[in-house]
Amino acid sequence: MAWKRLRLDSKFQLNKRQKRSKRRNDRISQLPDDILVTILSYLSTKEAARTSVLSPRWINLWKHTTSSLDFCADAALARIRGNYDLCSEERQKFVEWVNRVLRSHKSVTLQEFRVCFDLGLTSQEAITPWLEFAFTRHVQKLDLDFSVKIKNQGFPPSHYNLPEGFPNQSIGESCFKSLKELSLKCVNLTGQAIENLLRMCPLLEKLVIHYTDKITYLEVCGPSLVLKHLELVFCGKLKLVKVSAPNLITLIGLNIDILLLENVPMLKEVSVNCMHCAYVNSVKKILPTLSCCISQLEILSLQLKCNRTKINLPTFPELTKMKKLVIRYYTKGDKSLLGLTPLIRSSPNLQEFVLKLILTEPTRTHREVKNITKLPHHHLRVFKLFGYYGRSSDLELVRYILNNSVVLEKMIIDPFDPTVRELPLPLHPRDLEDAQTATYYANKQLEVVVPQHVELVIL
Repeated sequence: MAWKRLRLDSKFQLNKRQKRSKRRNDRISQLPDDILVTILSYLSTKEAARTSVLSPRWINLWKHTTSSLDFCADAALARIRGNYDLCSEERQKFVEWVNRVLRSHKSVTLQEFRVCFDLGLTSQEAITPWLEFAFTRHVQKLDLDFSVKIKNQGFPPSHYNLPEGFPNQSIGESCFKSLKELSLKCVNLTGQAIENLLRMCPLLEKLVIHYTDKITYLEVCGPSLVLKHLELVFCGKLKLVKVSAPNLITLIGLNIDILLLENVPMLKEVSVNCMHCAYVNSVKKILPTLSCCISQLEILSLQLKCNRTKINLPTFPELTKMKKLVIRYYTKGDKSLLGLTPLIRSSPNLQEFVLKLILTEPTRTHREVKNITKLPHHHLRVFKLFGYYGRSSDLELVRYILNNSVVLEKMIIDPFDPTVRELPLPLHPRDLEDAQTATYYANKQLEVVVPQHVELVIL
């Protein structure tokens, strides 16, 4: 009996020592609360909340994180894509989740607040308190993205209307003074509301607006603006935008004929659309509109459309600072792409050329591929072609690049239609079949013409 009692006592002592050892080894729990909260701030909202089950001490720590509240439910979006009948139920669950977290959260400041989900118009009343929550915590980065396309491939409707008179009296202007980045997608707001935000947010460096139809006129002007990035995409009723921003570096998404630029000495990157109904006049407006900054641009992105046999670009001045050129080009049949090459030749220091082809009624003809006059590009190192179909015009442009690029290192070919790649939807069987056929032609046509010193990547 004594031997058995001794054995039990030894086991008890051993368990006691193990517990003490575990307590000594749990160095993280011994850290001060403020350090633990800082560590939790590097986790996602869901990951931080899960730590509440570790021990009683951890239950409330995540509620005091100040870095980020990121509400993005990819798994729920995937379930909706598989069965759209679940949409209403998943939306309700998402709203309840956000509300539950916000009720629990105790921090008085917040670096980032992000919501990304396909919320319907019925969620209008829930979203406004979310905005008030973020601003009253002096949020630095705010991102509302309701543009997720689940069922239809058309433009998404605007899911949220910013209330008239927002911000109201419940939010003081001082709450906006910390905001540095603002991104609103599928949020309807007026040009006056944007101008008010620019006035109330003296630290705002980045402004992104996608999919809104309430803006008609907009002025982004002021000598004290610190704005560096302005992005206005799919603002269908926008008629005029005047930009005078001394610190602006990037400007994206505007129709060329509604843009007035002045006092943009820091502007380095511009993306403009030149393909609306008055297309011919839009192309002619590229140079007058960008005249105050075109010589300083390093990245230029153009949306172009060719309804004629060939495209006629204006004669560009020498763009000595241009390093990257991106062209999104809408064309049909087997029309030649060589009309785009003068823009490459106008950029003697160009290092990367990206061409995104959106084809309607594409055809693979057997016309003879033209021999191109030797016009060397001494700095072009990377060429990317999206939407390669295997047309004679596709091969013709590839040969032009190979024959004229003295230091070309890499050629990336993507047979998928760029619009298909950009949609967050499952691939349609027809799109997949078209891409497989185009991949066959890409391999057949290019492997024999691309030299070994150039890395060929067919996606």
